[in-house]
Amino acid sequence: MSEATKEGSAVGDEPELLDESEDLDELEDLDPLRPASRRWHRRTTIEMIVSGTLGLVASFVLSVEAWELASNSAAVFSCDVSKVLSCGAVARTWQAHLLGFPNAFLGIFFETIVLVLSVSMLSGVRFPRWIMLAANGLYSIGLFFALWLFTQSYFVIHALCPWCLLITFTTTLVWAGLTRINVRDGHLPAPLAVRRFVAGGNDWFVTGAFCLLLVVMIVLRYGAALLA
Repeated sequence: MSEATKEGSAVGDEPELLDESEDLDELEDLDPLRPASRRWHRRTTIEMIVSGTLGLVASFVLSVEAWELASNSAAVFSCDVSKVLSCGAVARTWQAHLLGFPNAFLGIFFETIVLVLSVSMLSGVRFPRWIMLAANGLYSIGLFFALWLFTQSYFVIHALCPWCLLITFTTTLVWAGLTRINVRDGHLPAPLAVRRFVAGGNDWFVTGAFCLLLVVMIVLRYGAALLA
């Protein structure tokens, strides 16, 4: 066999070898007792980076608006779309300053941490268990604040802040991603059935269903009044 034929055969075998490697990764990812592949982690870390970046931008915008509102209580913002969709209406309530300062400052803190963590994991860094659990616990506090403000806006204030809604969704997605990794890697204790459920990617549907539920709640309650 000529050298050219050998080279052509070797080159032709490369896609097949790559396909076999990818198939092997997929099979290993479905086994909750095996470490997840880097590709499995990549899907979640990319989602966390995108969601965290959007949440950070929203937090910065809300922080700037909080400073403007502090100097001018009659300030009107671009996100004051209607009586229902209004950043200003929510920002003027005590719920928006639960700890004595704008909640958006907490958003900047939480999103910065998760972005550093996500970018590092995307580059291949594997953090020890205590760091992953600490991040999960810390971000659980962020999720609590986001959902608490949503319920307050929905049931008490009767006005929704568009940027706050974005943070609610992005925080939910980041928390779900972080929890997904910790369950899959065995950092969070969970029954084998739960780890297999996560390894198969089924938890993505649960997260999507929860976000859809929030959207349905908003539309059913306010409907056309959102833009009126």
